[in-house]
Amino acid sequence: MREIVLDTETTGLDPNTGDRIIEIGCVELINHMPSGETYQQYINPERDMPAESFRIHGLSEAFLADYPVFAEVVDGFLDFIGDAKLVIHNAAFDIKFINAELERLGFAALPMTRAIDTVQIARTRYPGASASLDDLCRRFGVDNTSRTLHGALLDSSLLAEVYIDLIGAREPGFDLAARDTGPVVQAQRRDKVVRPARPHAPSTAELAAHETLVTRLDDPIWQKT
Repeated sequence: MREIVLDTETTGLDPNTGDRIIEIGCVELINHMPSGETYQQYINPERDMPAESFRIHGLSEAFLADYPVFAEVVDGFLDFIGDAKLVIHNAAFDIKFINAELERLGFAALPMTRAIDTVQIARTRYPGASASLDDLCRRFGVDNTSRTLHGALLDSSLLAEVYIDLIGAREPGFDLAARDTGPVVQAQRRDKVVRPARPHAPSTAELAAHETLVTRLDDPIWQKT
């Protein structure tokens, strides 16, 4: 089973007001485990960078100016994600931005049914607790000390670790059924040997010894009338 953990960085919060994607990061999972394959691309947004957004990810307009625009990377991006499920933290946000870019170029939008939203999983599993990526990293012991700024590939890598814990894929025996493909060993049947009952009647000497013991007892209860 192939899944893609995906994150984006953007110039702001709303593509309908002109905000654009500036970075895409993806981590490939095979059977819920990182395969080692990743995708990362900085993108020239063809616009300025608001100061509040720069404080979050540290990607300036000058830095991004030398990178390709989305139209130049869209084919490589779509080839990488293929038809895999997309594991995203707050999926509605990233899907909204990706679809705005795709539709601007005449591509079909990605359906929300492809998305696995880890925010919703976390809120269902831990109601009332924070579902931020940093807090989930702390909950599961995922080292996020390098996350001084947001970055699409870094956040995708951290989310991949969190997602594995969220769905319990790190628990022992999670995939025993998938791995237990060896031959079934049948238990050997052994015929039961029937032996005659051994005699348990006391001997004459044993009866005499018992009688001697009883005579030494002081007023035994079974002799009372």
